[in-house]
Amino acid sequence: MAAEAAAGTGAPVTILDHMPSPARKLLIAGRGGLNLTHSEALDRFLGRYGAARERLEPHIRAFPPSALIAWCEALGQETFIGSSGRVFPKAMKASPLLRAWLARLAEHGVGLRTRHRWLGFTEDGLLRVATPQGETRLAPGATVLALGGASWPGLGADGAWTALLPGCAIAPLRPSNMGFAVAWSEHLRNRFAGAPLKRIALSFGEHAARGEAVITQRGIEGGVIYALSAPLREAIAATGEATALLDLRPDISAEDLARRIARRAPATTLSNHLRRAAGLSPPAIALVQEAIRGGAPAEDIAALIKALPLRLFAPFGLDRAISSAGGLAWQEVEPDLMIRRLPGVFACGEMLDWEAPTGGYLLQACFATGRAAGQAAAAWALSAPR
Repeated sequence: MAAEAAAGTGAPVTILDHMPSPARKLLIAGRGGLNLTHSEALDRFLGRYGAARERLEPHIRAFPPSALIAWCEALGQETFIGSSGRVFPKAMKASPLLRAWLARLAEHGVGLRTRHRWLGFTEDGLLRVATPQGETRLAPGATVLALGGASWPGLGADGAWTALLPGCAIAPLRPSNMGFAVAWSEHLRNRFAGAPLKRIALSFGEHAARGEAVITQRGIEGGVIYALSAPLREAIAATGEATALLDLRPDISAEDLARRIARRAPATTLSNHLRRAAGLSPPAIALVQEAIRGGAPAEDIAALIKALPLRLFAPFGLDRAISSAGGLAWQEVEPDLMIRRLPGVFACGEMLDWEAPTGGYLLQACFATGRAAGQAAAAWALSAPR
């Protein structure tokens, strides 16, 4: 996006990508349908960025969700709004979009050099770049660093760049939008690993979300977990664990649920009773039984179903996280995203210090900051004395 924005000003642009092919993380995002952005009101949308809202807001307002949708459709990829308000290309994958995008960049004269890895700067400010032929040095009019965070490092963004900006404050890269470890019993782990929990709700302190989750061998993950991953991660860092409350039937009040399960035939097992009277799925029933075996009071099953304690002990690592928190501190960059210590060098995307939940907010901010950095870099290069 930075390259396209810069090329649109008439500046000559070359992309250096250290992987053998470009946009691998975009392609992996396409496996989930490529959630480009979200259709909710812009003020509510901007609130999803938390403490980083003030710095991201000008760039997102300059390239809002409506502009991203129009950009996608101009590449021949129609979009639609899902029932959750999320926006996807109708193709539900990234490859057609990427092919059209690369073709348009080529038409604009943008060069693409793969297997070219940035190694930092020389003492006189040149770019050190490792190529298949060996190290070379470049002196561009301006540089945009779009180096990503550190999640899914096998796709290219491995966080190694954090050692290449000496003197710059960098918040440690941490997993975001990830699952958490839970000490399941052997029975639950062996019987229900991979089982979905649908139409549930999760709360932790003042934070709450509805969605789905998946029980895994190591713990739990999924959309409703990702939505609360930041406060849960911080709580675990502070105290070693966090207990969230899982509502297995958020569509039914506690009173109604209590009435439904008040009468239980003597010969009916708890499992069958919860399935018939409460409408719980087998994995949800297993969680209730696991909580009771762990010491949760069995006298009020309805209350337990509505607020089942879920003890989380550690976040899953960066290799499993959808995104990462941390990155280049905001005080290190100008409003136009130029790095203060490095005139003519700009930063964008996930390498900046922000995080957001899944739902289209991640890609939207990456696209918007990429566009802003590309425009600013082109303006810098074209105005520099020759």
